[in-house]
Amino acid sequence: MDRLDELEVFIAIMDTGSLIGASRKLRRSAPAITRLLGSLEQRIGTRLFERTTRHLAATEAGTRLLQHARQVLSEYEQAVQEDPSAPMRGTLRVTAPVVFGRRHVAPIVNSYLDLYPEMRVELVINDRNIDLIDQGIDIAVRIGALADTSLVARRVGQVHSVLVASPDYIKRRGKPRTLADLSSHDVIFNSGFSSTSEWRFRVNGRDQVVPLTPRLTVNEIDAVLLSAKAGRGVARLLSYQVADELANGTLVRIFPKMETAVLPVHLVLPSARLMAPKSRAFIDHAVARFSELRVIQK
Repeated sequence: MDRLDELEVFIAIMDTGSLIGASRKLRRSAPAITRLLGSLEQRIGTRLFERTTRHLAATEAGTRLLQHARQVLSEYEQAVQEDPSAPMRGTLRVTAPVVFGRRHVAPIVNSYLDLYPEMRVELVINDRNIDLIDQGIDIAVRIGALADTSLVARRVGQVHSVLVASPDYIKRRGKPRTLADLSSHDVIFNSGFSSTSEWRFRVNGRDQVVPLTPRLTVNEIDAVLLSAKAGRGVARLLSYQVADELANGTLVRIFPKMETAVLPVHLVLPSARLMAPKSRAFIDHAVARFSELRVIQK
């Protein structure tokens, strides 16, 4: 068991970037963390971190060990949970985009914890597609085309883009009736979604590109949403990001028949090989809950 503790401590140091961070994450004393790291380095016969007074940097040996260490702990957890009558226990790491994670994944995580009282979950909210293996992620929620074909994915639905503005803005400036009208309107552009200042629409079966001269450009979804609700202009967001606002009337949809760009929603795993019971249980639970969401289409 001590050797597994060494690996758990090593991974925690890699994930947090410090001995103090690992101590807080694992709820162990700093001397215990230092002792277990020293024991692991002595057993391997090489340093895993270069230490300075301010931070730790993984050595080449430490970087090589990380993936193997994660695999060993994953297989260990599966081995001790093979008895179906045994309670589910361990830690599950899940990542999801910021807005989707807050609104729709966090409630799923909470109900999963209710189902499995001995489980722990680390929910990483991040709009970047972080490396699952490198960061020790068990399951990721990804929206859009999957660039990495080596990942194992289960499609749970799709979302689409919508053009919106606040009732106050429409009252002041009028509602655009045609795509050409956008040239005379204030536009809030999300540079985090695209670096090209344009919007693409599907009209009569053909793509139509509308060049933009944004009045406001931001690189973060929440800022786009807040600015749109404040009446700063016309914005384009994904359907799940504005579902509540459209329902309560704080935003109004524009050109609904032209908004046909569809993005798939997947649950993604690093590998199907030796899938841990905790991951399989979360996927089954999440698929059932996602099917209840009106913001996701099948």
